[in-house]
Amino acid sequence: MSAPRRRIGLLPRIVVAIVLGVICGLFFPEWLTRVFVTFNGIFGNFLAFVIPLIIVGLITPAIAELGRGAGTWLAATAAIAYGSTVFAGLLGFGVSSLVLPGLLAGRSAQSVTNPEDALLAPFFEIEMPPVMGVMTALVLAFVVGVTLTVVRGDVVARAFSELRDIVNTVIAAVIIPLLPVYVFGIFLNMTTAGQVWAVVTTFLGVVLMVFALTVVLLLIQFSVAGALTRRNPLRMLRTMLPAYATALGTSSSAATIPVTLRQTVSLGVRESVASFVVPLCATIHLAGSTLKITCFSLAVMYLYGLPVQTGVFIGFILMLGVTMIAAPGVPGGAIMTAAGLLSSMLGFTEPQVGLMIATYIAIDSFGTATNVTGDAAIAATVDRFMKRDRADDPEPTRSPATT
Repeated sequence: MSAPRRRIGLLPRIVVAIVLGVICGLFFPEWLTRVFVTFNGIFGNFLAFVIPLIIVGLITPAIAELGRGAGTWLAATAAIAYGSTVFAGLLGFGVSSLVLPGLLAGRSAQSVTNPEDALLAPFFEIEMPPVMGVMTALVLAFVVGVTLTVVRGDVVARAFSELRDIVNTVIAAVIIPLLPVYVFGIFLNMTTAGQVWAVVTTFLGVVLMVFALTVVLLLIQFSVAGALTRRNPLRMLRTMLPAYATALGTSSSAATIPVTLRQTVSLGVRESVASFVVPLCATIHLAGSTLKITCFSLAVMYLYGLPVQTGVFIGFILMLGVTMIAAPGVPGGAIMTAAGLLSSMLGFTEPQVGLMIATYIAIDSFGTATNVTGDAAIAATVDRFMKRDRADDPEPTRSPATT
C-alpha cells in the first residue's frame, strides 16, 4: 500500500506563486501575461460577487448563535477595531515626525506615474455584478443576526445556516484552490509593468520604515491578545502567516476572508466567534492601511514643504478610521477613499494626491496583510472576553439558530 500523498499547504503555494510571478514577469511574452491577466479579471469579478454573500452567510448565523448580548459584542468589536486603527495612525504619525525630516533631507518630489496605468489589460472581461454592496451586506447581516437573537425564527435561522454551508463549500472548493493562480497573475502583471519597482526605489527609505512599523504594530497587537488569552504571541503570528501571505498577494482584506477565518479558528478561537469577527473586521479594521497612509502623506508633505499641524493631522487620522470602512473590498480601495480627506483636510493638490496613490498602490499589499493578520488578534481578544462573560452568566440563552 502506497503512503498517502502529502498536500502542500497554502502558505508555500502562495510564496511559490509570488516568486514565480516575479521571475516569469521578466521573460513572459505579453500575450501570455495577458492570459493570466484575463483569468485574474474573471476571478476578481467572481470574488467581488461572492464577498457580500460571504459576509451575509458567515456573519448572520454567527451573530444569531451569540444569543443575548449580540448587539453589545457588535459594538465592542467595532470599538476595538476602531481603536486599533487609530492607534496605528498615531504610531505612524509619531515615528514619521521623528524620522522623516532627517530621512528626506535634501530631497524633492519626483514625477512618478500611477503603477496601475502601466499594467496590462485583459483580453476580455466577464461582468459579475454583486447582488449588493459590501456595506449593504454588512448592515443586512447585523439587522437579521441581531433580530434572530430576540425573535423566534427557526425557518430563517435554518436558511442562513444552510447559506453558511454553501458559502463554506464555495470557499473550500473554488476560492482557496485558485488563490495561488490569482496571486501569480497579480505579481506577473506588476513585474511586467515595471513601474511598481520605480516607485519603490524612489521612496525606498520610507518603504522600509513603513514595513518595520507594520511588524512593530503586529507584535503589539498580538502581545496584547497573547497576554489576554495566555497564548504565545509569536506562535499566534506564525499560525497567521498563510493569511498574511495571501493578503500580500491579493491586496484585498475581503478576498482574504476565507484564509483569515481558517487560520483564526486554528488559533483556538471558537468558529462562531471567528465567523462573526473576521468578516466584520475585514471591512472596518484598517490599522495597516491607516499606518501607511499616515506615513506616506507625511512624506509627501515634507517633500513639498507643506506645514504639518499636529491637531489637524490627528483629526485626519480619526476621520480615516471612519471613512475607509468597507474600502478593503478592492485592492487600493483605502487610498481611493482617503483621497477626499487628503485634499480637504491636508490641502493636497491633484498632483500630490496622484503621488500618494502611486506610492500607496506600489506597496498596497503590506498594509492589507497587516490588516487581516491583526483581525485574528481582535478575534482572539473578543473570544476571551465572551468566554468570561458567558462564565459569569447564570442563565445563558439559546439562540433560534441552535434550537
